Amino acid sequence: MKSFPLIIALIESLTEWVGRMAAWLVLALVLLICYDVAMRYLFQQGSVALQELEWHLFALIFLLGSAYTLKHDEHVRVDIVYQSRFMSDKKRAWVNILGTLFFLFPFCILALTTSWPFVENAFYYNEGSPDPGGLPYRYLLKGSLLVAFGLLVLQGMANLLSNVLFLSNQTEVK
Repeated sequence: MKSFPLIIALIESLTEWVGRMAAWLVLALVLLICYDVAMRYLFQQGSVALQELEWHLFALIFLLGSAYTLKHDEHVRVDIVYQSRFMSDKKRAWVNILGTLFFLFPFCILALTTSWPFVENAFYYNEGSPDPGGLPYRYLLKGSLLVAFGLLVLQGMANLLSNVLFLSNQTEVK
C-alpha cells in the first residue's frame, strides 16, 4: 500500500496530460469547422477530407477525454443516491469501488477484447477512407479505441487505489 500514492500520481499525471492534449483538439476542431463552412458557403468548395478530419477529431476528443473526465469525477452517473445526505464518504468510496469493479472494468475489458480484431484488421490492411478524396490512415483512428479504453482502465485503477487508501484511513479521496 505504500506504493499506491506513487502509482496513483503517475496514472493521474498521464491522464491529465492526455486530457489536456485532447482539450486542444477542441480548438483545432472549431477552427477546422469554421474554415470548412467558409469554404463551402463562400467559395462553394467542399472537401471530403476536411469533413472526415472533423469526424476524426470529434472521435479523438471523446475517446481520449474519457479518462480525464473520470479523473475529475465529471462522468455521467445517477447522483440521486450518491449525492444524498445519507451517503457518507465511506459509503461513496464503497460505491466507487464496486462501480469500478463491476461496471467500469468489465465494460472496458469487453470494449478492448471486441475492438482488438477490428483494430488489428484495420492495421493489417492499412485501412484508409473508402471515399474518393478521403483521408488515409484510418487505422490510426481505430487504434485510438485501444488507447482510450486502456487509459480508462488505468484511471479506474487509480480511482480504485485512491478509494482503498481512503477506506484504510491513509488519505482522502479527491
